[in-house]
Amino acid sequence: MERVCFLARVRPDRLDEYRERHQHVWPEMRGALAKAGWGNYSIFLAGDGLLVGYLETDDYQAALDAMAATDVNRRWQEEMSEFFVAAGPPDQSFLRLAEIFHLD
Repeated sequence: MERVCFLARVRPDRLDEYRERHQHVWPEMRGALAKAGWGNYSIFLAGDGLLVGYLETDDYQAALDAMAATDVNRRWQEEMSEFFVAAGPPDQSFLRLAEIFHLD
C-alpha cells in the first residue's frame, strides 16, 4: 500500500468557498476517486491556505492515470484551478512529500 501526502496552497481570499465546495463534492467525482483506487483520502486546510492531502492506494501513478482518463476529473480540476496560488490544474501543481517514517 502506497501512502501519499501532498501540499498545495489555496488563495487566502477563496478559503471559505473552497471549504464549501468540498462539503458538496459531486457524487460522480467521489465514485471516480474510489474506482481509481484513491482510498482513505483526506484533505486538510490551514487558515493561511496551506492544503495537505493524504491518500492510500496500491499504485499512485495508476490512480492518477485512472483519474486523468475521466471526464468528471477534467471538469472538477477546471473548476478548482482558480482556487490555487500555483498556476496550472491542481492535479499537476501539488507537491508530493516523501514519507520518511511510518508507525503501523
